[in-house]
Amino acid sequence: MRKMKYFLFSILILSMFFPFISKAAGTAQDQTTQDQITIVKAKVEEVINQTVEILPGDNAATPTQTIQAEIVEGPNNGQNVVFANDYVMLKKGDIFFLSCETQPGGNETYSVSEPDRLPVLLFFSILFILLVLIFGGLQGLRGLISLSGSLLVIIFVLLPAIFHGFSPILVSIGVSSLIIILGSYVTHGFNKTTSSAVVGMIITVVITGIMAYFAVYNSHLTGVTSDESAFLNFDLQGHIDMVGILMGGIMIGLLGVLYDVSIGQAISVEELHKIAPHINRWEIYKRSIRIGREHIGALVNTLAIAYVGASLPLLLLFYYSADSSLAMIVNREVFATEIIRILIGSIGLVLSVPITTFLSVLMLMPKNKKFFPGEELEEEKNKLAHFEHHH
Repeated sequence: MRKMKYFLFSILILSMFFPFISKAAGTAQDQTTQDQITIVKAKVEEVINQTVEILPGDNAATPTQTIQAEIVEGPNNGQNVVFANDYVMLKKGDIFFLSCETQPGGNETYSVSEPDRLPVLLFFSILFILLVLIFGGLQGLRGLISLSGSLLVIIFVLLPAIFHGFSPILVSIGVSSLIIILGSYVTHGFNKTTSSAVVGMIITVVITGIMAYFAVYNSHLTGVTSDESAFLNFDLQGHIDMVGILMGGIMIGLLGVLYDVSIGQAISVEELHKIAPHINRWEIYKRSIRIGREHIGALVNTLAIAYVGASLPLLLLFYYSADSSLAMIVNREVFATEIIRILIGSIGLVLSVPITTFLSVLMLMPKNKKFFPGEELEEEKNKLAHFEHHH
């Protein structure tokens, strides 16, 4: 009966977001433009010549080449074209995506849109799935299903909702909670341990969202710090909340590590109670927090390094601007944004340990055990002393 309640609760949350999904389906047609640019696959038949040109103004050396390519799909399949390329240097036999721009007078201009990276992506995707299934077994399969569901929720719920003008911060909290509920129960099953971790994660996400709101607005961040955010803001003519997207990204980015911490703390409470059922709630809480401290030390470092690795160009910019003062460099929005992203995510990660541990102790241990007992029985003291002596 309790499992059915959890299931119905998840379905209820999903149904709340169905209007967003239906709106997203209708928007794709509304946003169709009359652009005369078509992109098709092509194959390099010959590299006619390749040189290095010096760009005027900054004296930067840029490799360029003239290539002959054959279109291999679409209505012009089999047609050969010759054009200059200064994007990615290609060689004979390479498959790439060819951009054909038809100008008002009927003239066509060709350029390399992107090299064909799909085979490499497909290879490593299959390798990842096989390794997860081989070494993860059933639990690995559940993890893959959970990952797929999370990506679908982000694509078909989060993005359409933000695009249609809903508050990014509220939508991100709702979607994060939905991902937590579905992902946790699919991966770890319907039980009290998972439920305690789920409640702890949702509370942590809400607190993180509130902190992100105050941090971003009080530091006057605009959310436009990259080329993609600038293009998005320009294309939509400012009709989308870029600041809200920044806050939503902070919470979504926290979820992966938050799973690890919260599930780990809930399981530690469960296992400690099983091996020492005579110990009261307060002792289980303290010893679980001890485990959590070691977890925090490792994962905060992991989270920060992950963000730093993704922001390596910023570090190079920092190194390049070494002649400026440290205060001026850190105060730049591009740096301040990443610092706030790391700090808010790390704070949420740290808070998840005491929150999830407290809830797990309350939910997983018998209610007749008080959280703050007065005096322990002599037998319990002796057992506890014996346990500490051997560990």
